Amino acid sequence: MKMNWAGVMPAVTTKFTDGDQLDLSMFSKNINAQLEAGVHALILGGTLGEASTLTQQEKQTLIEHTVDLVAGKVPVVINIAEQTTKGAILAAEQAEKYGAKAIMILPPMRYKSTDYETVAYFRAVAQNTSLPMMIYNNPVDYKIEVTLDMLEELLVHDNIQAVKDSARDITNVTRMRNRFGNRVKILCGVDTLALESMVMGADGWVAGLVCAFPRETVAIYELVKAGKIKEAITIYRWFMPLLELDISPQLVQNIKLAEVATGLGTEIVRLPRLPLQGKERERVLAIIEEGMRTRHSILNLVNSKVGV
Repeated sequence: MKMNWAGVMPAVTTKFTDGDQLDLSMFSKNINAQLEAGVHALILGGTLGEASTLTQQEKQTLIEHTVDLVAGKVPVVINIAEQTTKGAILAAEQAEKYGAKAIMILPPMRYKSTDYETVAYFRAVAQNTSLPMMIYNNPVDYKIEVTLDMLEELLVHDNIQAVKDSARDITNVTRMRNRFGNRVKILCGVDTLALESMVMGADGWVAGLVCAFPRETVAIYELVKAGKIKEAITIYRWFMPLLELDISPQLVQNIKLAEVATGLGTEIVRLPRLPLQGKERERVLAIIEEGMRTRHSILNLVNSKVGV
């Protein structure tokens, strides 16, 4: 099965009610805004989606609800972050059963696997699913690096097709292009490096602040791909203080506060997370408020430059 690993792919947040249930109404509002902005896929169950706090039934509900909601307009991708190989294989089987069209997968959780073990883990999942797979390389946060040599071993599997790179090293894009050409698709996984990564040849952007600002995020991608770098940079510079909210241990709380500002979410998180408090809350709100104050001129630029 092929997947077009390109474009803007929101790592969507999971919405909850005051009673700690899934808020499918607000979730749907956000997803519809993403679709209207022109995103190219939707990724469920990532860190931003608070996947570690979700039950299996909730994951099933989210996948099936999203698949029904998008009605084939874009692929639904499920993130796999499991502690065991058996658990990862089961998660892949369930994702396919519930209607997901592709998988994004992290190395084993908690246990710091060796290079050999990490390759064996990814290989086992690839051999037990027909879904296309994107390897998630995030050595900064998860302490396991998927090296180019490891990726070379994995690309013998036809369904391992892409890498989400969150190594925070912009030269990785060039290294992968030099080594693999177009054999692997590359998506930037760090909001604050997205424009630079795409200019250097990345195929797309697994984005976080897109949850609150979908039109602006898609505009940057479209302008870069159209060669309108100057216009893309103008939006990107406005966006940067907001994008920096993604590179924080409290990225979920930060981005959910931004969603409140744009009417696309609530700030309800699931324990053990709690809403931001005190001076940190004030700091984040100030960034969001400044972004909202100046947003009108950016949206005017989006409307005038994208698609012309």
